[in-house]
Amino acid sequence: MFENPSGPWALIVHGGAKEMGPGEEDANRQGVLEALAEGRKILERGGTAVDAVEASIRKLEDLPIFNAGHGSSLNEEGEVEMCSGMMDGRDLSVGAVGAIKGVRNPVSVARAMLGEKETLIVGEGARTFARNKNLPLVNNDALITELRESELAEHDTVGAVALDKGGNIAAGTSTGGLTGAHVGRIGDSPVPGCGFYADNHVGAVAFSGDGETIQRLALAGRVMAALDRGEHPEQAVAKAVAMLPGTGGADADGGGIAISKDGRVGWAHNSPDFAVAMITSDMNEPKAWLGKKEEKNG
Repeated sequence: MFENPSGPWALIVHGGAKEMGPGEEDANRQGVLEALAEGRKILERGGTAVDAVEASIRKLEDLPIFNAGHGSSLNEEGEVEMCSGMMDGRDLSVGAVGAIKGVRNPVSVARAMLGEKETLIVGEGARTFARNKNLPLVNNDALITELRESELAEHDTVGAVALDKGGNIAAGTSTGGLTGAHVGRIGDSPVPGCGFYADNHVGAVAFSGDGETIQRLALAGRVMAALDRGEHPEQAVAKAVAMLPGTGGADADGGGIAISKDGRVGWAHNSPDFAVAMITSDMNEPKAWLGKKEEKNG
């Protein structure tokens, strides 16, 4: 039961830090809006932040325009290996899967891990866990699209963060990984403190971008520390993203979304594009952008 069932709520989702191809703009914008709508329905009726984050990311995984679930990138062997992570700010529960194959929605496997002692399982063990939890399995080839078979390397994890009416916070990520990566590669997406984090007493954050550099910087942890000091989420994320090139080189870009415990929302990126959609209980309708330049010009 919620302690404050009439409290404010907020939800922000993103479709990945990347460079959109010609003609992909509408699909990205519509996709993040559809994902936002799934989570919004849950929050408006008093559902939990965890449920809202899972629902939003499941929609992003189902849309082939995004590098997650159906439409995931292919590794060096031409196979799909996916990663996903979720965190429940109520008790700091973490659920994550890495290099998982043959599941339709990795985020739901990560969600099912929230109640387990372990925080991260990988490979065949992750798929076995999904099967034991009666989660939908698929032929791994069913996750491949023509776009991913021909694309260049990307690092466009999708994600969502939410605050529910009870003041509870959650964060989640999902990715198809990096095109041409070594088999078994795991980036920042399923690693708490790197690609995501959530704590009711502070806020939540989810990143997308150069996974290895995000891990080296423990970027989510840095944002959480900034939020704990009272910084606005947008400022906190912007400062974190600005660190990427200094550690990973000129090509190390990314983006992030965040919510503070009091419902302030922010996002920032230094990647060419970053599709974002957001809605709060104070807004009449959702907003969506393909990057900060569009937000500023709008």
